[in-house]
Amino acid sequence: MDYRNLGTSGLEVSRVILGCMSFGEPDRGNHEWSLPLDESRPFIRQAIEAGITTFDTANVYSDGTSEEFLGTLLPEFAKRDEIVLATKVHGRMHPGPKGSGLSRGAIFAQVDASLRRLQTDYIDLYQIHRHDPKVPVEETMEALHDLVKSGKARYIGASSMWAWQFAQMQYVADLNGWTRFISMQDQYNLIMREEEREMLPFCADQGIGVIPWSPLARGKLTRDWDAETSRSQTDEFGKTIYTQAVEADRKVVATVAEIADERGVPRAQIALAWLLAQPAVTAPIVGATKPHHLADAVAAVDLVLTDDELARLTEHYVPRLATGF
Repeated sequence: MDYRNLGTSGLEVSRVILGCMSFGEPDRGNHEWSLPLDESRPFIRQAIEAGITTFDTANVYSDGTSEEFLGTLLPEFAKRDEIVLATKVHGRMHPGPKGSGLSRGAIFAQVDASLRRLQTDYIDLYQIHRHDPKVPVEETMEALHDLVKSGKARYIGASSMWAWQFAQMQYVADLNGWTRFISMQDQYNLIMREEEREMLPFCADQGIGVIPWSPLARGKLTRDWDAETSRSQTDEFGKTIYTQAVEADRKVVATVAEIADERGVPRAQIALAWLLAQPAVTAPIVGATKPHHLADAVAAVDLVLTDDELARLTEHYVPRLATGF
């Protein structure tokens, strides 16, 4: 496993981040395909044994049980200072004004709840899960700055939003001497490349690390286009993305399959190797529900694609509206 600093910060992360949305009580929240505690344990062990040090979750994943699982399982296999723990705030956790969003009250209430579930006294990377148009940017950024100063969060990051919104939040932080975001977790893969227009150039210019979610396009880059899984059949959010340029995307997926066959490796390794070759990307966030998911992600770190292969993988892409905000 390789490691890189997240942007120009001093936070070192593994080149593959384990996304933990797959771990949690199946009967809580919106992910009925998530794995219960005992089925999640082998993946945490496998990740740590492979050298993965960075784990990404969110308070809303499986109604908080993803965080609970990490709080239980990580200490079984690693010391706290050996891992980087990332979680998020924004989504609805309970009724009332402090149950969701990015107000000062909500951020302070939800970080304490996450700390309890994670069984830790600090979060390495605390991220806003989405932009909140109902709350002044100044209120959100000052609250996040105060979390860092209090020691509850070491660094802060953001997730999918328009580039101008992200730039505005960074500007407000700079203007007031508050803590800046060090990372952007956005949707970026071979069939969703709209971030290349503004967000990725902005992050590269500003020294912000990029840790893409859905690097395999909800698994579409790993199988034939019309193939389905139990997760894809019940993934309501997933059904709202990757629907705009189906014929072009079929060609991209077919190209991934062709190159994988030529190389004699699984398709996931090709799609992830392409992402890892993008200069702005620090580390993709990869979910896992089968052992080979993690094995392929780790193998992709050492897979170097040729210039011809990189060109073939991108030649069929067509522009589309950004989704997932």
